[in-house]
Amino acid sequence: MQDRLEVMRGVIHPWHLDHFGHMNVRHYAPFFDDAVYHMWTRLALPYSDMQASFGLHTVTAQATTRFLRELQAGDLIVIDGLVSKLGTRSCSFHLRMCHADTGVPHATYDLVEVFFDPKTRQSAPMPDTLRARLQNWLAQP
Repeated sequence: MQDRLEVMRGVIHPWHLDHFGHMNVRHYAPFFDDAVYHMWTRLALPYSDMQASFGLHTVTAQATTRFLRELQAGDLIVIDGLVSKLGTRSCSFHLRMCHADTGVPHATYDLVEVFFDPKTRQSAPMPDTLRARLQNWLAQP
């Protein structure tokens, strides 16, 4: 397994806050969703290549966010990730949102990405070439 991949950096702005003064749960999703797009590119498997070479892309079938610590306006974040599981038609990622200054985790995001054929609108088997690349990033228990 390789080290975790940094996939996103951001800043928490006042408009991310709710009436309690911390980032509202609705704003975690866009940060993590954008990070997943970057994850594929950091894995050297950008969507454009998947579509051109295999006629496939992925869709998120399940996502679970765990909120660990509050974020406030002005906090800087870093999101990193790794491949946590490989299936026959899917793979799973584990992402962390950490404070950029302290490295303390503030949230995690576990998701299942399913390989998808846009012509048939159905899930599709993961191509062996993609599996081999993802295997290099698979976390060891």
